[in-house]
Amino acid sequence: MKKAKTNKKTIQKAFVIVIVTLLVMYIIYEMINLIIKPTDIVAVEKGKIYSESSAEGYIIREEQVLKGENYKNGISQIKAEGEKVALKENVFRYYTKDEDSLITKIQELDNEIAQTQSKENNIFSSDVKVIENEIETKINELYKVNDIKKVKEYKSNIDGYIKKKTRIIGEKSPSGSHLKSLIQKRSEYENKLNSGSEYMRANISGMVSYKVDGLENILTPESIDTITEKFLDDLKLKTGQIVSSNSECGKIVNNYYCYIASVVNKEKLQNLEEGKSIKLRLINGDEIAATVEKIREDGDKNILVFKITKDVEELIEYRKINYDIIYWSYSGLKVPNSTLIEENGLHYVLRNRAGYTDKILVRLEKQNDAYSIIDDYTTEELKSLGWTTSEIINKKSIGIYDEILVNPKDK
Repeated sequence: MKKAKTNKKTIQKAFVIVIVTLLVMYIIYEMINLIIKPTDIVAVEKGKIYSESSAEGYIIREEQVLKGENYKNGISQIKAEGEKVALKENVFRYYTKDEDSLITKIQELDNEIAQTQSKENNIFSSDVKVIENEIETKINELYKVNDIKKVKEYKSNIDGYIKKKTRIIGEKSPSGSHLKSLIQKRSEYENKLNSGSEYMRANISGMVSYKVDGLENILTPESIDTITEKFLDDLKLKTGQIVSSNSECGKIVNNYYCYIASVVNKEKLQNLEEGKSIKLRLINGDEIAATVEKIREDGDKNILVFKITKDVEELIEYRKINYDIIYWSYSGLKVPNSTLIEENGLHYVLRNRAGYTDKILVRLEKQNDAYSIIDDYTTEELKSLGWTTSEIINKKSIGIYDEILVNPKDK
């Protein structure tokens, strides 16, 4: 009897060991399976997918360099970097010889004139008082201004009022008076300062820039038909490097359009052709419209040139950039490719709700290497696939924020 009980316990123990062993093996199998082909859940979201490739681009612009005879004297900017100018408008001037000395003498005379005129109250006319009020108003407004261009404008206005006031006081001062002689002396210094300055004017309308790199007359719109890979490589330009400001000259840039030239492999051309519209993604992240201006063979590669009319000003400080060529983009319900199940040319996803999964038929709209845009089939499309009215009525649909399985097992 005892022997029978012992055998029974032995069998039960062996059975438990077998069950536990099988369970452990199953768990290990599932863990290995998860590592090899992990199951995860993602939410369906609205998004956009692209077919794109990266490229290095050389910026080609219409730009005119302004450089005078006194370029060694240094520049006094009249128009700031990025400011718009009209044809023949003053852009900057070169400092005159002994300019610092002349400016110091004028400032000293201004102080002496101010002290002297305060003692000659009889010369103050209503015109002078009006100008003084204008100066005070402009000074008060200046404290509220943050824009550097506006600050320069206000300071220029204030200087103009001060000169006008000084001229009126000089005219009304008695002949031979000390104040009149001071004002005349100041006028002589000012004329000497102005007459010795070399002013540079805009020879085209456009945008002012002092970022001159010496390629303005080399990378021109006219060069598009002749540039080669070797020519561009020989420029030895660093991608993304900002052009330094120049202290000897400036330039006027046509800010309405510019070109981006790249050397690309032929397979990257895809279906591009001259005149075709496309989108580019620039270094600032902007996606802008572009036109294929030129495609020219260069050995086993191609010179590809785009024309852009937006963000031209953003590229003025660069000569060579990284950017993306966007061949196409598509918007809709975006899912990873790893969530799709393909059967007989149709695509499905496994939707998860509270632990229950439903296999849902979806229409594949567009796909790139990583993601797909999906949608539901229309009633007419389902009928053409052979679905019955009852099946169509009971069909479950996919929607935004639905949770679907990644690397799903076909259940």
